Amino acid sequence: MGFTAIQQGFMNYIRDPSQPLPEGIEPRRMTIYRELFFNNINGFISSAFPVVKTLYHESNWLALVQQFFVEHDCHTPIFIEIAGEFLAFLQQYQLKPTDPIFLLELAHYEWLELVVATTQASLTQQALTIEQLATCPLQISACAKVAQYQFDVQHISVDYQPVEPPEQPQYFCVYRDLDDEVAFLQLNPLTAQVLALVAQRTDLTGKNQQQQNFTLAEIVTWLTEQYPQMQTEVLTNGCVQLLSQMVEKGIVVTSR
Repeated sequence: MGFTAIQQGFMNYIRDPSQPLPEGIEPRRMTIYRELFFNNINGFISSAFPVVKTLYHESNWLALVQQFFVEHDCHTPIFIEIAGEFLAFLQQYQLKPTDPIFLLELAHYEWLELVVATTQASLTQQALTIEQLATCPLQISACAKVAQYQFDVQHISVDYQPVEPPEQPQYFCVYRDLDDEVAFLQLNPLTAQVLALVAQRTDLTGKNQQQQNFTLAEIVTWLTEQYPQMQTEVLTNGCVQLLSQMVEKGIVVTSR
């Protein structure tokens, strides 16, 4: 048997012990190898998704991680990116009776917290003052993410596990505050729309340096088109107020 075949058999058994034991390797040693790999993966996933884990009995949680370990083809060897791989696995995963109905949304919310905690501040961005709001190009911080969920994921715990979502969607911004701590802000639909628009333009600007940054005037123009029944002055004042709050929290910044 060639080296490649031996190596593949070794990896297959580590991922799934129901596979044939590699020829010539002592079962006790293979068990040690396998437990070492699996425990590392389980430990990182458990720390990345602490709330999700608390909703499972230990055996059911280990079975879920085991299924990920066996079935998902990870595209990165970097441990901190394993959480993203687990989320990708859940996006294709078929829920079982032992799984909460909100599993994917809660996992995404916890993954966002990890992303925000580990993202490096952009060297092309800088803090903005409220006085500069009307004159400087606006971006959303690289350390802030806007998300929409059906379930109120921020309240989910062992004691609160909804069986159906609230009537209205839930909007959030997960961000790193000025003290470098991860925080979340629940948004109303209008604020979520505005931040999502700024985030979209920020992304386009990052990909194309010739793309112009968003300005307060452009946001007001967009809002006027979306809400023609409202006076421009009212929309402008409301937009300045909500963006001022985002500037104070470091969510809205400007380019260098």
